[in-house]
Amino acid sequence: MREKITVVKVGGAVVEDEARLARLIDGFCAIEGRKVLVHGGGRRATQVAGQLGIESKMVNGRRITDEKMLGVVTMVYGGLVNKNIVARLQACGVNALGLTGADMDVMRSHKRPVKDVDYGFVGDVERVDGGMLRMLVESGVTPVMAPLTHDGKGTMLNTNADTIAGETAKALAAHYDVTLIFCFEKKGVLANPDDDDSVIAEIRRADFERYVADGTVAGGMIPKLENAFAAIDAGVERVIITLAEAIDGRHGTVIR
Repeated sequence: MREKITVVKVGGAVVEDEARLARLIDGFCAIEGRKVLVHGGGRRATQVAGQLGIESKMVNGRRITDEKMLGVVTMVYGGLVNKNIVARLQACGVNALGLTGADMDVMRSHKRPVKDVDYGFVGDVERVDGGMLRMLVESGVTPVMAPLTHDGKGTMLNTNADTIAGETAKALAAHYDVTLIFCFEKKGVLANPDDDDSVIAEIRRADFERYVADGTVAGGMIPKLENAFAAIDAGVERVIITLAEAIDGRHGTVIR
């Protein structure tokens, strides 16, 4: 039986809410065994950019990362947000180490090609060094991954945190029994969007196709579940969508 590892992805909305962050840290510290935390931080980046007089430009909810904004997100994601989380984890006895993709070359990307929109310095992941992450984990370190990668030519790239989490989980699946947890603003995938307690306990691919066809799953939840199934197809054992305050593996919707 392979050793278990848990990869938790948390978004910027939780990271920037002190009460929710405190509960997340408590929950993460309570997870037994090996683990990895992946975080966002987009709202904080927008706030800091504004304080520096740098305009944040968004297209379809996605940040345009020009040269000035690249400096901001590198500073905020890789520094301010990441090190605050690392310090909080150290305080509860977790030997955390903050990483971007450039550190130890754990994750390399290429700059997204320009199609309809030029997103600037945004990275699409090419490879993850699962062996290097395994070496860290086996030495008792808990990686805390910021949503930043690099191109191997000296340039940092802003990279979607969901993608970072998914690619990290896939790379670790070669070595571990991986559970990937996506923290969400709801308790899980809901059968009725107007009822926060109507959580669907488990979704398999046939269920997903049926839920999309009948409209139960719609909008932004579709790509989230597509990403979840891509992780399953790549060897991740299970994906859980749940509240940031409920990451013990016993809540939310399990994707298999």
